[in-house]
Amino acid sequence: MVRIKVIKAHSASVNSCEFYDNDQKILTCSEDKTVKCFNADDGLCIKTYKTKHKETISEARGTPDRSRFVTSSLDKAVHCYDAETGKMHWSGIHAGMVLCCRVSNNGRLVASGSDLDNCLKVWDTHTGQVIHSIEDLHSSSITSVMFAPDDDKVITTSMDRRTMFFDLKTRKVTITLEGHINIVSCCDMTKDERRFATGAWDKNMCIWDIATGTYRSKGPVRLSAAHEGSITCCKFSPDGGMLVSGSCDNNLVVWDMENEIQKIKLQGHSGWVEDVCFSQDQRWLMSCARDQTVRLWNIEDSDKIPIVLEKKRAVGVKIQKCEQCGKPFSLAQLEDHSDITKCVFCRVHSSDLYLQNMKSGLSENET
Repeated sequence: MVRIKVIKAHSASVNSCEFYDNDQKILTCSEDKTVKCFNADDGLCIKTYKTKHKETISEARGTPDRSRFVTSSLDKAVHCYDAETGKMHWSGIHAGMVLCCRVSNNGRLVASGSDLDNCLKVWDTHTGQVIHSIEDLHSSSITSVMFAPDDDKVITTSMDRRTMFFDLKTRKVTITLEGHINIVSCCDMTKDERRFATGAWDKNMCIWDIATGTYRSKGPVRLSAAHEGSITCCKFSPDGGMLVSGSCDNNLVVWDMENEIQKIKLQGHSGWVEDVCFSQDQRWLMSCARDQTVRLWNIEDSDKIPIVLEKKRAVGVKIQKCEQCGKPFSLAQLEDHSDITKCVFCRVHSSDLYLQNMKSGLSENET
């Protein structure tokens, strides 16, 4: 069983959530035009920021030092607020509704994306000055933005079914990814930049090997058949070993990235999942949804939960984790799987015949 904490966070849809202050606090934003700060331990609301937005807040993100937070809104505005006083430092405007925003890893820049003009803007966090403004970067609305780990690129996803890497130094798009057949809603990248994930309304997660570029010849690894609704959000764990996706089917799926299979499915929300993230210690997974709640899922014992392969690989096939090597293996592949605790490779390697052959081989090599 996965232990959960439920926070009744807002009076309308909760559109983004994130841990901050060493996982001790939570920052959320809502369709109710407010941003709130909660104590992660007991779920008590510490502060409610009544913003100057006139429409739904689509996203709220804090700076690394947590001195400020930035908001984007359907009222076409991007705001930057003081986290202590709630005072607005600066405000910027897009030509269309601002669907997303993100703060760079070093806290110096803010990226935002809009519809109508399909524009990516990059702002100075402290002054609000526009550093880059690229109209019609995509041929349709920008659905999400993020900075690469080194802050040298801004990555955007769009309703035009494409994902783009915009290099901040050359001011050029260096990578364009096309592989989804519907709106690409979200993306994330591991800290070592080896894996990049995109989620879409086609209900699939795609994993792109950006480090080696093998996606150019082989395409992405496709993780499918786990969600019954469009995927709305995704996030890698800090160590890159897990990926979580949230969906319009109200569920979350945690993926085992080493084996590229579904690890666990988390059910409990009664509305579309809008955002997800891991705590830095990876003990907790957080999600927020249109049901006006934030949920904290304790996944520290998730390795003890049996894994089920996704449907495209094996419908209903149960996966047992090998007690020796720790890797999953299919029980359906075995004629008699009672009391089987090791995969076929470990069972073969530990058999008397195998050990006898190994000793024989070593003896021949020594002579």
